[in-house]
Amino acid sequence: MDTAVTAFLILLAYAAGAVPWGVVLGRWFVHTDLRRHGSGGTGATNAWRVLGWRISLAVFALDFLKGFVPVLVARWAGLDDWAVTVIGIGAVVGHCWSPFIRFRGGKGMATGAGACAAIFPWVIAVFPLMVLVVAVTRYVSLGSLVGSVATSATVVILAMLGYVAWSVTAAILATTAIIVVKHQGNIRRILNGTERRFGEKAAPSAPPNQAA
Repeated sequence: MDTAVTAFLILLAYAAGAVPWGVVLGRWFVHTDLRRHGSGGTGATNAWRVLGWRISLAVFALDFLKGFVPVLVARWAGLDDWAVTVIGIGAVVGHCWSPFIRFRGGKGMATGAGACAAIFPWVIAVFPLMVLVVAVTRYVSLGSLVGSVATSATVVILAMLGYVAWSVTAAILATTAIIVVKHQGNIRRILNGTERRFGEKAAPSAPPNQAA
C-alpha cells in the first residue's frame, strides 16, 4: 500500500476524531455550549449532566464511531497491522487535541474504545468491570481508568504468551496512556474527594477551554 495513502488515512482519522460532537450537538439542539456547563467537558458524561441522556447517548455513539470507522476503513484498504494501529491512535489524538476547539478536547475513552474494539473486539469484555466500578463509586472517570488499565494489563500478558499481536498491544497501551494523561485532573479530584459523581446536577461557569 502506497505510503501516501497511509498518510492520508492517518490525517483523515485525526480529522474525524477531532469533530467535537458534544459541542456540535449541544449547539444544534439546545443552543448550549457544553464547555460552559458542568465539568466543562465535551464528552458523553458531561452531556448527560447538561444536555440529557438522549443527546449524551448520541455523543457517546458518535465519539465511539470516530475511533471505530477509521480502523475499519484502514483494514478495508488493506493496510498492515501497524499502520492500522497508527490510524486508530490518530483518531484518539484528534479527539483529545482537536484543532476545532483550540487543540483541547475529550478524554479519549469513547473514541479509544471504538478504535480498540475495531482492532481487538475482545476489549468489549471489560465493559462489565467498568459498569461495576461506576455503580459502586459513581465515578465515571474511575470506571474509565480501571477499565483502560485492566485492558492494557490483560493484553500485555496475552501478547507475552503469544495470543495477541504486539501491534494490538501497542494500540491499547498507547490509548490507555492517553486516557490516563487526560484524566490527571480527575485523579487528583478523586484523591481529594471533590470529583463529581454520576447523577449530580450540572452547574454553569466552566470555561470553554477546559479539557473534556
